[in-house]
Amino acid sequence: MANGGSIVEAAQQGNVAEIINRGLAYAIIIAGFLSVIFIFVGGISFILSGGHEDKIKQAISTIRYAIIGLIITVLAVFIVNAVGGALGLDVIKYINFSDIIDTIKNIGQNSSSSGNL
Repeated sequence: MANGGSIVEAAQQGNVAEIINRGLAYAIIIAGFLSVIFIFVGGISFILSGGHEDKIKQAISTIRYAIIGLIITVLAVFIVNAVGGALGLDVIKYINFSDIIDTIKNIGQNSSSSGNL
């Protein structure tokens, strides 16, 4: 992350503001990621609906609610930044695209180095 370490290390140091910052940042990242996943799931369901009206409606609902979730996630970034600024928290510094990519790469490397099933 921006200052190095994880949320566990911040908890061990007893820094409450750091725990809140990182927890909110991780929650926003996960919410955005899940919204995008559900947009893809809805799209695949739409393609595989086979012309059945019920399946098409369900797929469109999935896409609609995923887009609403993505919009809420984006708005949450701005709201959390505004409220955090008033409270002295800086959550936005932890929402850094390069740090997210590095974390994903580290997870992939850790899972591949832990052994094959």
